[in-house]
Amino acid sequence: MGFVHLRTHTEYSVVDGTLRVDDAVRAARADNQVALAITDLGNLFGAVKFYRACRAEGVKPLIGVDLWLEPVNSADKQATRLLLLVCNAQGYLNLCQLLSRAWTGNVQRAQAWVKWEWLAECSEGLIALSGADSGAVGGALLAGDRERAAELAQRLAALYPGRFYIELQRAGLPTHEAHVRAAVQLAAELKLPVVATHPVQFASLEQFDAHEARVCVAEGETLANPRRIKRFSREQYFKTQAQMQALFADVPSAIANSNAIAQRCNLQLTLGVAKLPDFPTPDGSPLDEYFRKLGHEGLERRLAALYPQSAARDKQRARYVERLEYEINTIRTMGFSGYFLIVADFINWARSHGCPVGPGRGSGAGSLVAYALGITDLDPLHYQLLFERFLNPERVSMPDFDIDFCQANRERVTTT
Repeated sequence: MGFVHLRTHTEYSVVDGTLRVDDAVRAARADNQVALAITDLGNLFGAVKFYRACRAEGVKPLIGVDLWLEPVNSADKQATRLLLLVCNAQGYLNLCQLLSRAWTGNVQRAQAWVKWEWLAECSEGLIALSGADSGAVGGALLAGDRERAAELAQRLAALYPGRFYIELQRAGLPTHEAHVRAAVQLAAELKLPVVATHPVQFASLEQFDAHEARVCVAEGETLANPRRIKRFSREQYFKTQAQMQALFADVPSAIANSNAIAQRCNLQLTLGVAKLPDFPTPDGSPLDEYFRKLGHEGLERRLAALYPQSAARDKQRARYVERLEYEINTIRTMGFSGYFLIVADFINWARSHGCPVGPGRGSGAGSLVAYALGITDLDPLHYQLLFERFLNPERVSMPDFDIDFCQANRERVTTT
């Protein structure tokens, strides 16, 4: 019976992790571990790098996050932890939604707190682990409030039906053994499964001191301070399957369930392909048709400003329309109509709401479509600028607009 690490903080857990992604994957491969999870603190920054590294080494990648969960009661001041692991594509989207909402709408003391009501809205496709002694259930158990612990466990079990596990840890911290005894008994009473995890923070036992130095830097502390709160132990290195089996020899189901969870997590990521968000057209028309319509309407406004006399405008229109149609067809063929509309949308919003925007910089200034949509303010035909320097069907790459927003107002654009 093997073991799978389901709780791993890497270098992307910037306040408490020093384990490099590649080192973690190599350690799993060396120990013949069939799968490995990345569960950084409040972020998915390392997920793609981890996914690629695992696939290259023949290790099944499990994606998850160690979340800060908002206190249940307003009287409580400290957030608790909840570990979420992705089962499928919907679970990945739900986890991204939880993180986005937390970081944009509920940052407390530099921590992104997830609200309990959000869990109910975004629970599909996710497996939840209780957070061991740092979780809401574990905290209640250690406080001696068994009734509250049972209530919280049942609440989480209802949010994640058949996908909630009581998490057990034996990593050398003072609270771990007391929590294991209480948690195992509670799980038996509530008929909930248990799972063993190991809070991995660094690669080997010898790296503990370097890890403590990293934590001190993050917390503004010094290693020599005798009153410093020490939240980690020397045991929080990447343990082998045999070591974990020995630690939980008295609770074999906790080891078995780490494998069962790994089998339930089957996220497939498609990498190397650009995925742009949908642009909902106001009139419901097809995206490419709406894109062409806006391009021609915008060109007429630009021509009216460039050539106020109708005779001069009519004389110049043909060459502008020819260039516009060439660009539109190229953009549509390459699948970037939505990209142009999205960029135009937020730039025109900025201009109409008093946020100064630069006239255009870089190769994007060579696009007449960008000029017609209001993305740039330079007439590329007047300055003989080449569209192909910006977008070329023979060299497929994402278009890239260099946009300069006023420093005092740019946050309004990025957060609205």
